[in-house]
Amino acid sequence: MNIKVTTTSSDVSSPFVTQHAADVIGVLSGFDRLRLMASLRPLYQPRLMMRYLSRVGVLLKDFAAFAAGWTERVRSAAHRLAEHSGRPLTYLQGSSERKELLARDRARRDGLTSGLIGIWSVIEPCLSYYVRRDRQQKKLVLRLEPSKCLHYYFYFLHEQFGLAHLRLQTWFPFAIYVCINGRHWLARQLDQAGIDSVQRDNCFPWIKDVVKAQALARAQLQSHWPILLRPLLEQCHPHAAELSRPLALSYYWSVSESEYATDVMFKSPAALGRLYPALVHQGIRHFGSTDVLRFLGHKTQVNGRVHGNHQGEVLSSLKHRPEGLRLKHQANGNSIKLYDKQGSVLRVETTLKRPHQFRVYRASERDPESRKRWQVLRKGIGDLHRRAEICEAVNGRYLQALASVRNGQSAGELAHIVCRPVKHDGRRYRGLNPWSAPDAALLQAISRGEWMVSGFRNRDLRALLYSGKADVIEQRRQSGRITRALARLRAHGIIKKVNGTYRYQLTNQGRQILTALLAAHQADVEKLMALAA
Repeated sequence: MNIKVTTTSSDVSSPFVTQHAADVIGVLSGFDRLRLMASLRPLYQPRLMMRYLSRVGVLLKDFAAFAAGWTERVRSAAHRLAEHSGRPLTYLQGSSERKELLARDRARRDGLTSGLIGIWSVIEPCLSYYVRRDRQQKKLVLRLEPSKCLHYYFYFLHEQFGLAHLRLQTWFPFAIYVCINGRHWLARQLDQAGIDSVQRDNCFPWIKDVVKAQALARAQLQSHWPILLRPLLEQCHPHAAELSRPLALSYYWSVSESEYATDVMFKSPAALGRLYPALVHQGIRHFGSTDVLRFLGHKTQVNGRVHGNHQGEVLSSLKHRPEGLRLKHQANGNSIKLYDKQGSVLRVETTLKRPHQFRVYRASERDPESRKRWQVLRKGIGDLHRRAEICEAVNGRYLQALASVRNGQSAGELAHIVCRPVKHDGRRYRGLNPWSAPDAALLQAISRGEWMVSGFRNRDLRALLYSGKADVIEQRRQSGRITRALARLRAHGIIKKVNGTYRYQLTNQGRQILTALLAAHQADVEKLMALAA
């Protein structure tokens, strides 16, 4: 196979790709697993559920029979679908069984290439309504409580999504989950576009035209999801329209969980195999809590501590999986993972379960005509495009932090570049000393994640490096010290000035060097001794 080295336009400036350009075929970013939820949102509020029952003329004392009738209709529809399509409906004794593996085995055994594979039913947790007697109010009340009920899993070889499934709750309020895989979807897109590729599991070790493949992955984000998923919803839950009619409701689509992957495709397993152990070592030994929070967009303090507003813990772990060694960092329900997939694909993957720490520029949901401003990122499907931007930025920061890892090059060799004096514009500048407190604080300050987009100013650094109040004269002295430090950093090629502004940003070389220097500065001596033993 003739391997052509190509990269997308957005990847050309990536320090990691530039560093390993000789071994990299291309870079592909897009959603991997996408778990969508469809819900009748008003019915999750007991007050509105009471209005719903009033519209259909059901008293609380009759609610159990009313709900049971709807459950029977939903279950009968599933049995009719199985019978009409000639596919089996199987009851599982426990939810621990991997239903996707069962579906794959059945599709392979029956030689299926499209359509319904089968339906699996299982008892699983849910939220549902119960009528309780309130002793204080001395009357019946409706309460939404955790419970367990029968769920149906409909597995398809979908003509557009590939392998996908829909999970249907059989009790009120009849929540629905749809799980699709962006890489399986992309495989169908590549086939339709006539683009040759090699697919293994949920990744592509090789694609003939990576640029066009990336454009197809981006096109997934332009989907009108309610219309796109309507046929699947109507097929598995044909009573949805009738169920929604009393309050003129419709199913609201949101993102329960998303996995966004950036795949760096190497020419061969040997090329990635030489590098991957060093990447894992860098991630598990040198990326601390502050680094992980920075990758995920949290604010951190210049002294390396977590910002005072942060609550929760940060965990990093290594795990041997069938497909290889996986490194995972977790914080506040979200995570970043590093894989070596199928031998020659380096995958950085961001999983978002709790998106509320991020922001999206939009109008208020209650007043769509109002002025746009930065709002909390919702789980709603309308913010999926912004979710993709955020996840790709997280993956990019993680890869950028790994860009300092080079085959056969030590941190000492990188440090030698900036630790020696240099001449710039006819003036001599001293070398940096990352092990001294002033220079270490300066380097940590300029490497903060919030400067990546807009850059930093003299006064930004002054606020970080000098605590407490100062008079006008002392402020000028502090500003002068920082001005001289910025000139020194520019002379060493660590930072560059943003044209037309008073702001500065790290250069690609500066980002690589700082990552290595700060990692060495924060290294645990006992761990290093253990590694050397």
